[in-house]
Amino acid sequence: MINQTRIAIISIAVIIPLSSFAVLNSSQSMILDEPKINEQKVVAIVSFFPLYEFTKEIGREKVDVTLLVPSGVEPHDWEPTIKDLQLMQQADVIIINGIGFENWIDNIDSVNSDVKVVDTSIGISILESDPHIWLNPVMAQKQVENIVDSLSKVDPLNEKYYKQNGISYIKKLEELDNKISYELSSCKKDFIAFHNAFSYFANQYDLNQHTVLKSNEPHEEPTAKSLENIINLARDLDSNVIFTEEAVDKRTSQIVANEIGAKVLTLSPLEIGDSQTDFIKKMEENLLHLKEALCN
Repeated sequence: MINQTRIAIISIAVIIPLSSFAVLNSSQSMILDEPKINEQKVVAIVSFFPLYEFTKEIGREKVDVTLLVPSGVEPHDWEPTIKDLQLMQQADVIIINGIGFENWIDNIDSVNSDVKVVDTSIGISILESDPHIWLNPVMAQKQVENIVDSLSKVDPLNEKYYKQNGISYIKKLEELDNKISYELSSCKKDFIAFHNAFSYFANQYDLNQHTVLKSNEPHEEPTAKSLENIINLARDLDSNVIFTEEAVDKRTSQIVANEIGAKVLTLSPLEIGDSQTDFIKKMEENLLHLKEALCN
């Protein structure tokens, strides 16, 4: 897929005439060290759903936010198209999760060397091989702070506005953190997720994550031995819920559940979403399903 990205970049260089670049650059300011004028929106491209919501909540009407990964598409598998690369040429800022989640980002300098790439994992203590920091509401607050800082640098005239909106959204994340802490505090600790996505979440709330797949890749097929092992573990833990995810084959979790007489519920890694999805509500749905698994 990385080779396809490189081919797409070369295609852009061949297909788009130099004159179109001149027109584009004359009509839109893409130089980061020039402040944005009040009437002109910051053009922000974000890699996947949680960052889309964070950026929309911070920028509101002053930032034009584009979500790269289409609705229903798993970000692990996604690579930018030529159209996506053309959008990146017009961006003031590209906002990513980091920690290797966006394997296509290394080629961005070939598309737009002036664009500011914001790695929202900066300042977060990370775990090896798990990029899912957004599932920890405390770490999500740091991601919001990093987005606020980046928009303020691109558009310093509206720095106060971005900071105020960031504070408001961080308050929602703080309330979510407090709710999860309180409602899971007296429950069991062991849950069986589908793939290794909830390490940061589990650490935050003193839980023990086990997984149907022994992988960070949700579309890998489990071996017969790994299924046998997780079934035996589920019996030992007396689990009444086995979790699955959106955009994966739910039959894998159902096999485990059938063997132990449990039910299958969704524990969303919140990788997939669109403008109608609400991050806080999705996290609260996860909490409800975790309570059913751990608190009954």
